[in-house]
Order: sequence, then C-alpha cells, then structure tokens
Amino acid sequence: MYLVHHPEGQEEPTRYKYLPRKLRAVDREELERRSGMNFAEFTQAVVQGNALCRRALLFMFQRRDHPSLRFDDVDFAWDELKLEYSRGELAKMREGIEQSVPAAQRAAVLAALDEQIATAYNEVDEGKASLPIAD
Repeated sequence: MYLVHHPEGQEEPTRYKYLPRKLRAVDREELERRSGMNFAEFTQAVVQGNALCRRALLFMFQRRDHPSLRFDDVDFAWDELKLEYSRGELAKMREGIEQSVPAAQRAAVLAALDEQIATAYNEVDEGKASLPIAD
C-alpha cells in the first residue's frame, strides 16, 4: 500500500510505501501516541480515512527526509492525500472474492478489481503482498 501525497502545484506525487507490519517499533509507538489508538486500530483507521491517522502517517514519512519538521507544520487538502493499493495487494484481495462476495455480485466486483489492478502502481520489487492491517 502507498500513501500518496500530491500537493497542488507539485508536478509528480510523492509516494510512500506503507507496510504496517514492517514499521519499526519507535514509529508504531509514535503513531499510537499521536492517534490515541493501539496500532491495530490505527491501521484500520488509516484505511477507513481517519484524518488524524493519515496526518500522523504523512508526518512520520516526511520527517524521515526533514528531521526538524513539526507535526503542526503538516497540513494538506483532503484531495491531496490518498491511499493506493499496490497491484499485488489488489490481486490478493481478488483471490478472496470467491468466498466473500455473493454470486450475484461477484462478476461486478471482479470487474471493478480488474480495472484497479490494471492501473495500480506496481513496484518492481514488491515481494509477497499482504493486506494492510497490522497484527
């Protein structure tokens, strides 16, 4: 999964690879403190669109390049920040459709997923995909 930040006026978006299970403990703890949630709740809130959680995540990534950045300095218009699934993650979701979606809706859901897969960002060294919720 990627956190994609595309501020108005910036030609290309900045894409941060977001792998909840690969974050260091210090990063997870900071995200828990900023959000007031445990990390499992945080990861779900990010996917569900929680603004504070997404801001905290953007801050964590931006501070890696700008160590003096303050949390209060991180702001964005809502349409400038989004989450994108990688091609591998979408393919993994597609595998689970057979058991989780009723037959009457399955074809439409698969078609929509196939469209997303065709246009999804595909990092060359993506490795084995997993769903973006931490244990």
